[in-house]
Amino acid sequence: MALKVKAKEQYQNIGKYAGKYRYVMMPELYTALTQDKVIKEAALRSGVSKGVMQACWDAAGEVIKAWATEGHSVALPGLGTMRFGLRAKSVEKVDEVKAGLISSRRIIFTPDTDLKEELSKTAVQITCYDRDGKEVKRVTSSDSGDVEEDDGEHQSSENTQPSTGGNTSGSNTGGNTGGNTGGGNQPSNPGSGGSDMN
Repeated sequence: MALKVKAKEQYQNIGKYAGKYRYVMMPELYTALTQDKVIKEAALRSGVSKGVMQACWDAAGEVIKAWATEGHSVALPGLGTMRFGLRAKSVEKVDEVKAGLISSRRIIFTPDTDLKEELSKTAVQITCYDRDGKEVKRVTSSDSGDVEEDDGEHQSSENTQPSTGGNTSGSNTGGNTGGNTGGGNQPSNPGSGGSDMN
């Protein structure tokens, strides 16, 4: 198994290399697997009928959606965890806190260790194309396999603060592990004034 990447020679209009051709890498387009195909394959691998697998798939989806929208971080079997969060501006005074400070809602996925390890061991095959679209070279990766993930703490142009994205009552029910205590949403980096809420 390998990830397929193409390196295409492209003319640079702006930036440091403006006026020059540079090989730019990008993922090859992958086909989108339909839900039906995934369910069929999972049914084959597990030995249960497609109907049973469909029912389990639908039920798991409903549970994940319901718990995540209640502020829980929900486990996705074999993949990691998913939770909802938001981006919002920070304000100095409590009187200034209002819903209008929220700029966007987010879905945050945190991969588990096994998934990251699998990705780090997966080879990357690079196919190089010149400016005319002709294949000129193939390369197999020899990189360190480092995996970068979006942990939701990237800097934003807005003045935003991180939060757990969970409930603020101090009591979590319905399967959240390691729930919120006290008032809940405390910044993980107080005073930075510039990360996302998640």
